[in-house]
Amino acid sequence: MKLKTPLSEEDVRSLKAGDTVTISGIIYTGRDEMHQRALEYAREGRRLPFDLQGAAIFHAGPIVRKEGGGWKVVAAGPTTSSRLDPLEPEFIERFGVRAIIGKGGMSQQTVEAMQRHGCVYLAMTGGAAVLGAEGIVEVKDVEWLDLGMPEAFWALEVRGFGPLTVGIDAHGHSLYAKVREEVQENLPRVRGMLGL
Repeated sequence: MKLKTPLSEEDVRSLKAGDTVTISGIIYTGRDEMHQRALEYAREGRRLPFDLQGAAIFHAGPIVRKEGGGWKVVAAGPTTSSRLDPLEPEFIERFGVRAIIGKGGMSQQTVEAMQRHGCVYLAMTGGAAVLGAEGIVEVKDVEWLDLGMPEAFWALEVRGFGPLTVGIDAHGHSLYAKVREEVQENLPRVRGMLGL
């Protein structure tokens, strides 16, 4: 399925865990420090530099170089999303984010926030940073560069970005939880086979 940002709640709720999607439009990068600052701004009643309603947030610390009068992304791979678990439920609720792009899945608390507010988790293959950069057409803007290049708030225009797998849908289904359950079910049998 081809998605275009900004995403509507209807777009997001039509997706099911296991679907494969690509994204076109504007996506934003965000890691720990961006999330912390954005939430501080919101709690203080200050506006963010970008409107995140319907946005896709890419958990990534891109490598970007100056080129001509602008910027070019050299590599953009996903970072481990569970780092953002303490912040993400409030982030989704406050800003109306509709998609998180990352790797490794997120906590049950974040899954529940996604279900309540209409947001999905899109899994990207780790170690594919150069492939990720190929889907980025242009760096549209950057804010909060004082946080450092990987932690800055980048606005990226993407075209056919992906493929991405819906790892957690907006109905509470998580491929990660399913795998954990299957591992727990199979563990006694495997231990028995190994004589453990």
